[in-house]
Amino acid sequence: RGVAVWPVGLVGGLRFERPLVAGGRVVGFHTAWKPERPFPLDMAGFAVGLPLLLARPAARFDPQAERGYLESSLLGGLVSPAELEPKADNCTQVLVWHTRTEKPKLRQEEQLQREGRGSDPHIEV
Repeated sequence: RGVAVWPVGLVGGLRFERPLVAGGRVVGFHTAWKPERPFPLDMAGFAVGLPLLLARPAARFDPQAERGYLESSLLGGLVSPAELEPKADNCTQVLVWHTRTEKPKLRQEEQLQREGRGSDPHIEV
């Protein structure tokens, strides 16, 4: 209906990035790269309902946005983080991956693990 979100595997130097959900609502984000972004989501981690997009014609991607803020430039014109609609079993299933023909470099994952904040090992990637 609005903006749906879900985890994305093998992105941002992590096993996965994902919205954190409590009580069916997005309450934060598991990410390592620029976590201060208003919407620290990968482009592959959200979809916008067409009626919402048509109702807010001023909402657009800002081509001048700082690196990493392109997603936030669009989403900020559509919803607040609290209005995001979690999918993929409350963002506990990874159903979308960034794929390459090389082994993923999980440097951010390794850093978060050293800090005791690594990705949930119970989520299969």
